[in-house]
Amino acid sequence: MKMAKAIALYSGGLDSTLATIVMLRLGVEVTALRFLTLFGCDMGEKVAYLHDDVPHAQQFGFKIKFCHLGQPFMDLVKNPKFGHGKNMNPCVDCRILMLKEAKRLMELTGADFLITGEVIGQRPMSQRRDSFPVIDRQAGVEGLVLRPLCARHLNPTLPEINGLVDRQKLYDFNGRSRRPQMALAQRFGLENYQAPAGGCLLTDPIYSYRLKELLVHDPDPTMRDINVLRTGRHFRLSTTCKAIVGRNEGDNDFIETQVTTEDITMQVETGGSPITLLTSSTGNVEQGMLQMAAALTARYSDSKRQEVVDVTVFRGIDRLVVKIPVQPASEETIKRLRIEEQGAKVSLKPVRV
Repeated sequence: MKMAKAIALYSGGLDSTLATIVMLRLGVEVTALRFLTLFGCDMGEKVAYLHDDVPHAQQFGFKIKFCHLGQPFMDLVKNPKFGHGKNMNPCVDCRILMLKEAKRLMELTGADFLITGEVIGQRPMSQRRDSFPVIDRQAGVEGLVLRPLCARHLNPTLPEINGLVDRQKLYDFNGRSRRPQMALAQRFGLENYQAPAGGCLLTDPIYSYRLKELLVHDPDPTMRDINVLRTGRHFRLSTTCKAIVGRNEGDNDFIETQVTTEDITMQVETGGSPITLLTSSTGNVEQGMLQMAAALTARYSDSKRQEVVDVTVFRGIDRLVVKIPVQPASEETIKRLRIEEQGAKVSLKPVRV
């Protein structure tokens, strides 16, 4: 008898790993599809954690493939058909896009169906009983998505109807508690799984605010502009220009990885100092913007109590341009320029793509 084959939407977290193991124990060959976006902790400074999945794949016997969602995902973040969640997370549209990509792989590899680690009631937007049929229909995968952890709360899918999967060996988990999943993981010998917290930056209120603010001023930001949202202090110097000021050595190191040879950076060379990166949607930085950014750099350096501080301006990281003597920025200036991170509201106008 031909072994059934499935494609798993795989985040590397507890639920998706359990769903994959459940299928493997039922004799299904599983390929795990791991999606990458600009907004996951799978990008940037935590990229090494992708390799944490490999031991689980080796232990339980499944393959992992990676798929970067790229510009299509950025487009739906700007204008999700089904709206944003509490922050900038377009969870329903995101799930639809992932299922469409998984369907393509299913058809290319001759797999029979798709699986996810979703559980009814665990996420307020995309993991509801009434959301699943809408998502599946929009993705063109009706009847093909098996959700092993909560399948017995749902109508039978095609793999169950066609005898590829024994429905009685599936589960009836529901709600936000992870205790049943953790107990199942212990039974399966699954250890060292990621904490169930969600890795999407779009659910983070601080990051979401910064992203909204960026899109208001620049509807088509670069990948670098999006990457640096995750780090440092952000200041709006003009409608086209921002300053990103490092908070610590880790921020400085990350900012350095994002600098091109034509970027303007600055720091105080006489003591401890942040690295400041200036970004401009037009490519031009006016003298007034340099002065403001230099004052901010001085304010967050070890020289902040001096009346005048020499701030060194570079092109790229180390091509000296000029030294600017400035007074460290006042608290009033900081309050006026800093992109507020808590409690503020940004009206994000729809950006047509």
